[in-house]
Amino acid sequence: MASEPDRLADLQVVERGSALALLPLAATLGYYLLPADLQERTLVQFIPQLLAYLALFLWASRNQRIWPRLGLEKASIQNGLRWGLTTGLLLGILNTFMILSIYPALGYDITFLKSTPHGRLPVLLMVPWIICFIALFVELNFRGFLLGRCAALETSLWTSGLCRGLPPVALVTSALAFTFDPFMINTFQHLHWIALWDGLIWGAIRLRTGNLSITIVAHAVEVMIMYLAVRTAIG
Repeated sequence: MASEPDRLADLQVVERGSALALLPLAATLGYYLLPADLQERTLVQFIPQLLAYLALFLWASRNQRIWPRLGLEKASIQNGLRWGLTTGLLLGILNTFMILSIYPALGYDITFLKSTPHGRLPVLLMVPWIICFIALFVELNFRGFLLGRCAALETSLWTSGLCRGLPPVALVTSALAFTFDPFMINTFQHLHWIALWDGLIWGAIRLRTGNLSITIVAHAVEVMIMYLAVRTAIG
């Protein structure tokens, strides 16, 4: 299975507008420069993601073969289901243990999760519908568009085989953007650090396989495991 940088190398000459991925990155950084009262506004917290989808639309309007570039091809769905399910199960178990055991042992409160938008919605609405919807669009944004375009930019600057196989700046940048997304921070508070290793793992998978369906499935399965376990534990 070809890696994402290899696929992008084949299409590099015709790809246009990869730098649009820098727009949501700049918006995320800019959010933390705003006054505290503005940072608390929900609409302001969503600005980086809204700009990301706008940038995705603009990028898509300027290019061909959009789905292969994003890592979504019909032929890859079967592998996506298999490896995504495995990855999601493993990360779901690990992160559930972190939330229910490690964080409380360190003195962190997790009962605030009951008051989050996710915690207030009915279980049968969250599982699987809303969780799958969120997983699809979050992965399309962070791993499909943002990471994929940053990887294309990075591999155009470096000739090293290592950098082309797993562009480190793109991988770390996208993981940090995911971890410090304003809505993520304000909703999940200290638990947002879990998104860092999730972002690195999902990003590495995306880059090495070029298959976004793996990370979509993994994201959905992991969150469903955590959601059901935490909801059961804290009521």
